[in-house]
Amino acid sequence: MPDSTAVPVYPLVAAVLGTLAILVWRLRETRRPVTTRSIVIPPLGMSTGFSMFVVPGFRVPWSWALAAFALGAVVLAYPLLASSRLTREGGVIMMRRSRTFIAVILGLAALRLALRGYVGEVLSVEQTAGLLFVLAFGMIVRWRAWMLLEYRRLIRA
Repeated sequence: MPDSTAVPVYPLVAAVLGTLAILVWRLRETRRPVTTRSIVIPPLGMSTGFSMFVVPGFRVPWSWALAAFALGAVVLAYPLLASSRLTREGGVIMMRRSRTFIAVILGLAALRLALRGYVGEVLSVEQTAGLLFVLAFGMIVRWRAWMLLEYRRLIRA
């Protein structure tokens, strides 16, 4: 009989690899100048994930989706906003690397894993994935919208 308290290994490994990929990508991103395209493309690319809701198993009530988006945009985006700075260096805009950024990403990943464990007891795996996707999308949209506004302000200056 399988142990119901055991941590599923494959999802945990996937979450760790995903977190490492995000860290590497974000650290590399600070080496290149920021452009409107580099700010806008990630949330546009991520938005294709909403296609998961075509499958009935992923669907959740609209109120839950709106609450997850709001939680991501209002609460969980704050650490990203606080640890990100755009600066003008010569004729280009650069993302300044924050000492706390790695801690923020690791903290958000740990929170996501904890939420997945808690919410996963109440909802199906698919619904949990859908809600966490909407939450992450809320974070990214607010963070990137702030970056775009800051980028435009620095371009005009």
